[in-house]
Amino acid sequence: MKHISFILLFFVLLSSCKSDNKNALTLENTTLSGPVFGTSFSIIYNSDVNYMTQVDSLFEVINRSMSTYITNSDISKLNRGEDVTVDEHFVRVFESSKVIYRATEGAFDPTIGAVVNAWDFGPEGKVTNVDSTAIDSLMKSVGFNRMGLKDQKIIKNNASFLDFNAIAKGYSVDVVAEFLENKNIDNYLVEIGGEIRAKGINVEKNQEWKVGLDEPRFDGEQSVLKAITLKDQAMATSGTYRKFKMDSAGNRYAHIIDTKTGYPSKTNILSVSVIAKDCMTADGYATAFQAMGIEKIKRFVASRPELKVFIVYENEQNEFDTEALNSFPE
Repeated sequence: MKHISFILLFFVLLSSCKSDNKNALTLENTTLSGPVFGTSFSIIYNSDVNYMTQVDSLFEVINRSMSTYITNSDISKLNRGEDVTVDEHFVRVFESSKVIYRATEGAFDPTIGAVVNAWDFGPEGKVTNVDSTAIDSLMKSVGFNRMGLKDQKIIKNNASFLDFNAIAKGYSVDVVAEFLENKNIDNYLVEIGGEIRAKGINVEKNQEWKVGLDEPRFDGEQSVLKAITLKDQAMATSGTYRKFKMDSAGNRYAHIIDTKTGYPSKTNILSVSVIAKDCMTADGYATAFQAMGIEKIKRFVASRPELKVFIVYENEQNEFDTEALNSFPE
């Protein structure tokens, strides 16, 4: 499960424009931005039409469907055991989550949320009041294989807790991107909380979209590790370096919870960035890879060339190191 997203620094000009033909290719972009889902969004596209009202409506619909922070959302009702007919957004995320869950053999599991909440990582990585008996009890309801979908109804054990926070931001990026494409806009960049999808080019600069990846730092400062080019691709990043705990032996444990044990994962991985065809897919796999370990990630993506992966990790000399897989862009 992912609670943080890396900040992507965009090498673009943020401006709006006017033209006579509302969907004609112009020399300037329109930019929409603001808060959403407990984070922020930035949408840049080549048109003079302001779609903020429509985008806000899309966000509202997704929140009503899948936000665990809204008590009357569909997912909150399901978690309380109420009978709910879910919408198309919920169905798409559920089905994609099933694909990733099965492919990763449960490393990505949207039913782990209650266990993550029980750990409640506090300030400076301190964890308090963790009851092993309670964790063991919660783990009895973990397992996405125990859930099904039929006629827009979720079939589940009433004790199961469903949480799509590790994939919903990526899906929301895709929804906005699809909306823009339905408006015949073929040059855009959509970013929500560090998850991103780009198509075409940045018309203002007459070049492909460029984004920067954060360098993992434990001092809270921000700096760019590398810049890459994206075209007709989506990317998501999952990181652990801002939220972890240390044991008495100096071992670092991530806020990523092992879906098999219910306990924080001991890991040297600091961040994983995944490029895929859509942002929901990239988001889900980025979360799963945090819990899998570098060697298992390598074996996994060796037969999946459609997933491009960039790993930042701490080597045996306690230095930052990187691994680029499947021709992740330089």
